[in-house]
Amino acid sequence: MTQRARLAVLAACALGALAPAPPAADAHGLVQRTNLPIPEWLFGWAAALVLVVSFAALALLWPRPRLQEPAWRPLPGALGRVLGGRVVEALCGAIGVALLAVVIVAGYEGGGSSLDNLAPTFILIDFWVGLVFVSALLGDVFRVFSPWRAIRLPGIRPYPERWGRYPAALALLGFTWVELVSGWGDVPGELTNAAVAYTVYTLAMQAVFGTEAWSRGGEAFAVYFNLFSRLSVWERRDGVLGVRPPLSGLPRLDAPPGTVLFVAVMIGTVTFDGFSQGRLWKDLSVDLAGAIDGIVGLDAAPKVVGTLGLLAGVLVVGGFYRLGIDGARSVGGELDAGTLRRAFVHALVPIATVYVAAHYLTFLLFEGQATFYLASDPLGRGWDVFGTASRAIDYTYVSQNGSWYLQVAFVVAGHVAALALAHDRALALYPDARLAVRSQYWMLAVMVGFTSLALWLLAQATA
Repeated sequence: MTQRARLAVLAACALGALAPAPPAADAHGLVQRTNLPIPEWLFGWAAALVLVVSFAALALLWPRPRLQEPAWRPLPGALGRVLGGRVVEALCGAIGVALLAVVIVAGYEGGGSSLDNLAPTFILIDFWVGLVFVSALLGDVFRVFSPWRAIRLPGIRPYPERWGRYPAALALLGFTWVELVSGWGDVPGELTNAAVAYTVYTLAMQAVFGTEAWSRGGEAFAVYFNLFSRLSVWERRDGVLGVRPPLSGLPRLDAPPGTVLFVAVMIGTVTFDGFSQGRLWKDLSVDLAGAIDGIVGLDAAPKVVGTLGLLAGVLVVGGFYRLGIDGARSVGGELDAGTLRRAFVHALVPIATVYVAAHYLTFLLFEGQATFYLASDPLGRGWDVFGTASRAIDYTYVSQNGSWYLQVAFVVAGHVAALALAHDRALALYPDARLAVRSQYWMLAVMVGFTSLALWLLAQATA
């Protein structure tokens, strides 16, 4: 089969995969939407077509790698040294420690439910979702604001290289379990207990392995937000803040053991969260919980089922990525599967970013407004520190259709970026450009599949 024929077959399969996509809606946001000016299934067809056209354009117009050794330019004058210097870093770290202390006190003393307590709002919306957007736009902000990294500990033994990012991947999976399965997010005190436990655990690990070593491989949020920050044009090198081309931070990502698992957890947990919003999972989970409640107990059964669903989401994403890598390996080039998995894992980070952006957009835009009135009265004492205690949530400043357009735009743009990163890496790995392009037929299929999955997950709220 010729190269043109293969591309035509892939395009047809990609478009066909989206044909049965159900009507879409916003997860974690407004459930019902007004009718769109064009049929919703057309969004799926258009998204797949954009990816296919982008793939063809990359093959024709991007003949050599451009992102593997990116340029970096410090900010002019003393500005880069000041913003990237230790004084600013120490000040930001102190702010991070103070914020953590306020959130913990508010979680215990503020009382009430998750809707009127600062701790759940700050942890699950401002921190977990909002900082993803901030990192992608402004760089590795969490590195300087991290309350745990602000406490510098030298460590007493070296960090085991074989551990890589496995501790961070397991901790990230644990956090998403707390958020999605445990039910603690609805109980401020329980969620605060989890935050305190993670703080104690992190400081203990830093005391053993050192703050910097643990932040690179074991501290889940340091690794998590650092990956998102590689999309940004801002980068700090040797205490100096500068700029680089967009996306160019991702090809420089190292891939120690556990990196692929970490990225699979990033995408797989959001995948499960979106799937859990739909009627299909709600009906299935009830049936499964009813089948095992006699074994594990009535209260524990839903959590056991949710845990299995969460793990299944990670396994599905990991399996999907492995399928694409095995396909790329089949075209030749004498590169083993392990090398290819590590070489292309950075291309999945834009997908993880847009999954978060699309899935939690309305959650951040609307429920996130609660931060304004909770910040003025964090302890529930009737205070009005910032004059915002009476501020209400405005659900009108972004229309339902407008949020849907933004979500679809995020999904498509992220997958096009992933295609560009994968194409650039293939050109650097394979000695022949035509072989590099052929290896990416499979990556195109993976990207179309992830796009289809993202749009389908958005549909689950009204399925």
